[in-house]
Amino acid sequence: MAKTQDFTAVMKDMMGAFPIDTSALEDAFKSTASLNEKLSGVALDAAEKSAEISNKWTKETLAKLTEMSKAKAEPADYAKAATDFASASAEVAAENMAAFAEIAKKVQSETVELLMAAGKEAAEDATAAVKKATNEVTAAAKKATAAK
Repeated sequence: MAKTQDFTAVMKDMMGAFPIDTSALEDAFKSTASLNEKLSGVALDAAEKSAEISNKWTKETLAKLTEMSKAKAEPADYAKAATDFASASAEVAAENMAAFAEIAKKVQSETVELLMAAGKEAAEDATAAVKKATNEVTAAAKKATAAK
């Protein structure tokens, strides 16, 4: 019977001739982790500010509801209290929506800045890695050719 050739030695020689540099992968992982940390910071900061606005808005609304729910002397006073509550609520809603919009605008600009910086860094890293890999493959090819 024919014996199957063992390619283990061939693969070891081939992989040894073309070494793989894992530092590029490690650097990419570290860069990604750093970017994720920064993006998480932006998101958590926005969530905290949004929660503060929501909390303040809720407290103000409850205070106005407390005032509106008090007993009135005349029936017309109930209508006036409801109208005052609606007007004040609309005004506060507009202010709070503007505050939420400012938070969203800040998050958007910070995210774009982070992604632009990460893209620039990634492009620089990729260029350096390609140059290094090209030099290593060229050296390995010359070494393999000279060994023959």
